[in-house]
Amino acid sequence: MYLKKPLWSEKFQEGKGESTESDGDTVASTAVGELVNSLNQQRVYREVTLALRTGLRDACAEFSFLRVRGLNSILKFLRNVAESDATIDLFNQTQSIPELQVVPVLFQHSLKETGDDYNDDRVANLNHVFGVEPMKITSPSTDAEVALALRVLEGCCLLHPQSTSFAHQYKAIPVLMNILSTRGVLEQGACLDALISIMVDSPPNQMDFEKCNGIMEVADLIRDKQADENLRLKCGEFLLLLIGHVNGRDKAPLASIHEDVRHLLGEKSASLIWAASQFGSTLDPEQRLTALQIQARRVLESLNLY
Repeated sequence: MYLKKPLWSEKFQEGKGESTESDGDTVASTAVGELVNSLNQQRVYREVTLALRTGLRDACAEFSFLRVRGLNSILKFLRNVAESDATIDLFNQTQSIPELQVVPVLFQHSLKETGDDYNDDRVANLNHVFGVEPMKITSPSTDAEVALALRVLEGCCLLHPQSTSFAHQYKAIPVLMNILSTRGVLEQGACLDALISIMVDSPPNQMDFEKCNGIMEVADLIRDKQADENLRLKCGEFLLLLIGHVNGRDKAPLASIHEDVRHLLGEKSASLIWAASQFGSTLDPEQRLTALQIQARRVLESLNLY
């Protein structure tokens, strides 16, 4: 999606800056300006909805390579949307339209769990044998597809807070915790980022995380010295962000997170995480990211000493 200004809009702005107008001309120019702004907003809204419809059409496809193409398109679209508050508002408006909602599509297709129930259903349904309708075969999600879907989920929740409620309706926390415990490093890293995004200011998702013993799962990963080091660092960043977000809250959910971390990682590491989670309130985003990575490394080093 390319949100470029139309040529006629630029010409209008140039002419507006160069001319000296009487009162009547000023009124007419104001009316023209309002019309131009309205047309421009409608054009951008059409671009937003077209980009969403195109990406979602592929994201619902039966074959993984098509779904990957759709997810890539939506992810690129979200990055463009994030560049301006106006386009973020337009995207938020589209998410009130059921056929344009992104999060349900993610859980119905790319993040759909295909276990024994799915296979049993296919065996029990013999309509394709006795009828003329061919059986639809849906290819399973690849590692790359799952990782992309998690990145899209993260972006949706950060740009559109209501998406966290959509995610909760599809039991997002149990689904993501299953990915965290069964998938590879690529998906696990994306999963930790997505978990943070869907739990921010979402008590229902935080409660689900607590019920799933999420802290224990993350602690097991960060303590595993055989695990990928980058993944362990990502776990450290996750704990820092999560504890930083819930600091000062005495009520559920996640009221006992400090005690849980102390029990699972030890007093030294827990104290370091608590102190380090206070960083970055006055830093710009780039400095905050650097500080987060440095503190995560220190958490890892404290575990090795513990």
